[in-house]
Amino acid sequence: MLKVRTAVLVSGGGTNLQAIIDAVGSGRIKSAEIALVASNKANAYALERAKNAGIPGFVFKDEAELLKKLKEDEIELIVLAGFLKILSADFIRHYENRIINVHPSLIPSFCGKGCYGLHVHEKALDYGVKVTGATVHFVNEIPDGGKIIYQKAVDIREDDTPETLQRRVMEEAEWILLPAAVERVSLQILKGEI
Repeated sequence: MLKVRTAVLVSGGGTNLQAIIDAVGSGRIKSAEIALVASNKANAYALERAKNAGIPGFVFKDEAELLKKLKEDEIELIVLAGFLKILSADFIRHYENRIINVHPSLIPSFCGKGCYGLHVHEKALDYGVKVTGATVHFVNEIPDGGKIIYQKAVDIREDDTPETLQRRVMEEAEWILLPAAVERVSLQILKGEI
């Protein structure tokens, strides 16, 4: 079966990458193969996860170097999974409707520039919202501004800390939505809808 050649861009631990690797292994992702894991940080543990799964890893210094590698590897879909760098509009144009991102809140809440990682959960708790969650969306030139693919709500508990909330949002939303979105978008690519 034809599979969409996918690159996962990472900057840190790679828990969302692991969720994708596990979903490929279990057959929840049938239409995509992870052909490359690329990081802007040489010490990202996600690169170790890729190595353990037999997936080529790549460390890049700038977008030009990354773009060259993506072209060489015939990448058709890019997944941002804990990638802590804003891509330029010029880069995004090369992969229009072919880049997806997972964000740890219900967009449009707690998103945009500076809203990543634990900061998002701190903001949600400081604001006092009762529900947060995760969103998978297409990437455009506006940070967290692209069309939403999936969202899932997660209730906030009285005793939540940013760390406990982050973990629950990953387990209950991110690790479910991101693999589902990879499969959905890959199918659309295979059918020529994107």
